[in-house]
Amino acid sequence: MKCDVVIVGAGPAGIFTALELVRRGSRRKIVIVEKGRAIEKRKCPKSQTQKCVNCKPYCHITTGFSGAGAFSDGKLSLSYEVGGELPELIGEDFAQEMIDYTDRIYLEFGADPKVEGISDTQKIKEIRKRAIQAGLKLVDCPIRHLGTEKAQEIYFAIEQYLLEQGVEILFDHNCVNLLMEDGVCRGVRVEPAGGRGEPEEIRAGHTVVATGRRGADWLEALCEEHGIAHQPGTVDIGVRVEVRNEIMEDVNNVLYESKLIGYPQPFKNKVRTFCQNPGGFVSQENYDNDLAVVNGHSYKERKSGNTNLAILCSHNFTEPFNQPIAYAQKVGELTNMLGSGHILVQRFGDILDGKRTWQKELNRSNVRPTLPDAVAGDITAALPYRAMVNIIGFIQSVEHVVPGFASPETLLYSPELKFYSNRVRMDRQFTTNIPGLHALGDSSGWTRGLMMASVMGVLMGQQLAKEEEKA
Repeated sequence: MKCDVVIVGAGPAGIFTALELVRRGSRRKIVIVEKGRAIEKRKCPKSQTQKCVNCKPYCHITTGFSGAGAFSDGKLSLSYEVGGELPELIGEDFAQEMIDYTDRIYLEFGADPKVEGISDTQKIKEIRKRAIQAGLKLVDCPIRHLGTEKAQEIYFAIEQYLLEQGVEILFDHNCVNLLMEDGVCRGVRVEPAGGRGEPEEIRAGHTVVATGRRGADWLEALCEEHGIAHQPGTVDIGVRVEVRNEIMEDVNNVLYESKLIGYPQPFKNKVRTFCQNPGGFVSQENYDNDLAVVNGHSYKERKSGNTNLAILCSHNFTEPFNQPIAYAQKVGELTNMLGSGHILVQRFGDILDGKRTWQKELNRSNVRPTLPDAVAGDITAALPYRAMVNIIGFIQSVEHVVPGFASPETLLYSPELKFYSNRVRMDRQFTTNIPGLHALGDSSGWTRGLMMASVMGVLMGQQLAKEEEKA
């Protein structure tokens, strides 16, 4: 097969690259390679089985059109201060300009026009004051909440639009490797998922790799194999916290998502909150190597009595170690071993008391787990000492901002891991040191989350469209 642009990965970065090219009238032949299924065929059986059945050949929550993010909470962060380091590459003002532009595209496809977290400035000041007193920084980022179920409708509309405009999407296809000739990337080699067919080549003038966190380790291996310039990136290790809605009521109503950042003693590593889901549900995701990690969902209509959010501790490694993703995977594997393949959950009070949590204790708690097959146990037996100390100190600091957050009944689920690829070295046009090869989104190591990945895709589409106009 021959095309002008081949995009590996149908997550937000890949989708918006194709979308912007089409919207700008490009005549280029565009092919998207996606190992998962079309969005309307992505189905998780857990709603019927009440437990994860470890779907093969991949998890439908993490793989398929729109990627993993759209099937979690579906939130768009509308500030350049949130979502990774892309502003370092393109500039803060331009990053904000592109967020606003990309946000308008989401609105065109049906996103809720309501923006959370901007209405009550006085209460925001009061929350920030408490955060400062606790030694934390509050990033009051405007949020457009798509909702897990509504996000699927929006991305389905985008999927159908791309297909109608002639974009070819190869679902159920794995990208095996890049096609390299004389140091130039000429396309990719793909094969049907599950090994059900023969490999084939897709030759293209431009190859865009946008495989998300799911493909971070795959891209890391490609960097080593083909000499793609990169540097070790950050990996986040942490927990997902769940409390009653009553505890988070003020923050939920005023900010919707409280993005707090701290550097607790004694290590002073960066620790932050992420992906807050008022009335949400804790969920499980599975990777190809059977690694089970915890995440959170937040629906527009369906609500629980709990709020969940991630607390993540950032790990940056220096020489001689250069395998941060493998390190985090080992932490996850050890936690999975203790939970017999399931997510572990433990009460905060039991952690402080130095004991495991038992199921009977969960059954009589005010905070009932929204992940029904989570296993009560001891997450401290698996999480590294440094990360655990950071998380405990951070939770105790948040208690001053949100009274009751550090309650003995607060639930901590593990492992919560965020894999970001080693950061690929690129110029402002997202061109790597390999001619013809571009890297976008979370797999590039430059973004974290739906909006920034989408922005990177829009910019890639604009760059390719300008090149076409000049030709």
